[in-house]
Amino acid sequence: MGKKRIVKKSGEGFNAELKQRALSRASKKKISHGVLYIEATYNNTKLTLTDTEGRVASWSSSGALGFGGAKKATPFAAAKIGEVIGEKAIIMGMKEADIVVRGVGSGRESAIRSFSSKGINILSIRDMTPVPHNGPKPKKPRRV
Repeated sequence: MGKKRIVKKSGEGFNAELKQRALSRASKKKISHGVLYIEATYNNTKLTLTDTEGRVASWSSSGALGFGGAKKATPFAAAKIGEVIGEKAIIMGMKEADIVVRGVGSGRESAIRSFSSKGINILSIRDMTPVPHNGPKPKKPRRV
């Protein structure tokens, strides 16, 4: 039978080098109040930090930090993204933020918790998950 080999795919876990690269590219713009948009899908979690007018200051996703495959949608990956965006917000001088959450993924709460753990005051959390109002007409049943 032989010895079993374990093949490890690259991009499976958290990469600290990618986190350092993301922090080095933080904006030098000073923002005291901003809005954090969280998009949590079944496959990924994306965070976007903007000023009050909606201009994007920084963003990150679980794929950008080196997570791959099914690990991108985990709460652990979302927590790591929240930490990175929180550190970027501190570099920009942000004191308080509003949060807008979209999607039904598992990374919603953990991203908020890790972002607020960096010392940024959260003023409001709004859930803007799109909900269909009955949607389009379904297909006719197939006749065989």
